[in-house]
Formats: sequence, structure tokens, C-alpha cells
Amino acid sequence: MAKLDPRVDACIAKSADFAKPILTHIRKLVHKACPEVEETIKWRFPTFMYKGMLCGMAAFKNHCTFGFWKHELIIVNNGRPVESAGGMGQFGRITTLADLPKDELLLRYIKKAMRLNEDGIKVKRASAKEQKPLSVPNYFMAGLRKNKKALTTFEGFSDSHKKEYLEWITEAKGEDTHKRRLETAIQWMSEGKARNWKYMNC
Repeated sequence: MAKLDPRVDACIAKSADFAKPILTHIRKLVHKACPEVEETIKWRFPTFMYKGMLCGMAAFKNHCTFGFWKHELIIVNNGRPVESAGGMGQFGRITTLADLPKDELLLRYIKKAMRLNEDGIKVKRASAKEQKPLSVPNYFMAGLRKNKKALTTFEGFSDSHKKEYLEWITEAKGEDTHKRRLETAIQWMSEGKARNWKYMNC
């Protein structure tokens, strides 16, 4: 019998109407391919576990995403990893069930992900030393230091969450927009919020 996490039920229930059938279908396929899968919430999104991280899905305001933790070893073409189609996950911005690959193909991907975890295969990921450090402007850090809660939140973010705020502020065209975005960012971070918190349904 499928082990369903009520938090995932809540995530689906809170999603936009277009997203509900997509998330429900993905969930059903994962359980069909892997009856022993366990559900949880990681990074505020539904995540499926089987002898480690298997795959995850998410719903945003206008699209859904679905992806595999070891996607580099799962979705390949002529022996080479297929680049993400855009956004988080490997299938781009999913807005209808038709945007997903055929069920048979997704089931094969899920079972391949299972075998990788069963065999203990790991994906080499860039270490902190190998990753290019984020460039944080002095004015940004100066603003954060005036708000301890915001600074603590920022320091606790992953690089991707930090980058979302940095790009949003540095890409502002005018001085007024730049100042307003910086003030808003600090306020949101003082409340523990990520840049795209409005679109995080879980």
C-alpha cells in the first residue's frame, strides 16, 4: 500500500487548479514504479525517497516542475546528459499533462533512478571549493548588516536562493527601483522568506 505523506496532500490541495492533476499524476507514476517509495518535503517541495533522494516535483504560480536527483545519469542522449529544458527540473515548465513525457518513458526513468540508488551510484557534484563564489555587492551586505534577522536568513540560504535575490536587485534599471527592491528584499529576508516565496505553495 502506498505510503502517502499528508504534507504532500496539502501541497497538492493548495496548488493552482491547473497544477493539481499534474502533481497527482506524477505522484501516481512514482508510486507505481516504486511501491516502496517514501514521501517527504524538502526545500518546501514534495520529494520522493528510495534508498536516498529519487526525484521531486513542485508547483508554482503558472507552471509545475519535475526532476531527478541524479538526472545526469538518467536522461541521456548518445551517452551525454540532456540539459534541463528550463526552470527547475529536467522537463521544463509543465503547464498541462501533455507537457510530460509518455507514462512509459517516465516509468523507465523512475526505475532507472531506483537502480542507481540501489547500486549506490553517486553523481560527482562540484565541491564548495570548485564552485565559483557569489559576488555580493558591498551595499547589499551593508543593508543586511542593519537587520540581523535578514542577515541570518541570507547567510542560511543556499547559493541558488542568494543568487535569486542578488539578480533581482542588481538587474533593476532605475535608482528608485533598485532602492525599493533592496528594501523589499531585506524586509522579506527579515521574515525568513526566499525571493520567490509567493510562488512556493508548500
